[in-house]
Amino acid sequence: MPISEPIICLWYDDDAVEAANFYVSLLPNSKITNTTYYRDHPIKPKGSVLTVEFELNQRPFLALNGGPFFKHSEAASIQVQCDTQEEIDQLWDAITNNGGEESECGWCKDRFGVSWQITPRVLASKIYNADNSVADKAWAAMMSMRKIIIADL
Repeated sequence: MPISEPIICLWYDDDAVEAANFYVSLLPNSKITNTTYYRDHPIKPKGSVLTVEFELNQRPFLALNGGPFFKHSEAASIQVQCDTQEEIDQLWDAITNNGGEESECGWCKDRFGVSWQITPRVLASKIYNADNSVADKAWAAMMSMRKIIIADL
């Protein structure tokens, strides 16, 4: 039996359904694919949501209602590369204007505590450009931003 493709599991106290529904509203080709429920268990009542399986732009994720034992951190994030400033603005605003918060260099956090990197696809070609003056300018610009502004790179 072949090994399955890796699936990212995001741990929540009790917000798996709300988080999964929010996430699938953000990106195209996204959907809830399955929901499972607790059986007898000391942490959650029987019949409450255990997991929500979902896809973000066809990539599988799992949201787990596991209780208050673990919190999200910036050590792991969901990275989304956008082609246009309009896409960046739309995604950034949806996350930060719904209880999230801005951070630096294209990073933000949603209201559930999950970190996101919202970056333009062109960013890497700018900051790793063979022309050091282009790379230095793009790097300095990125380091001064919260939301990335493509025109300022």
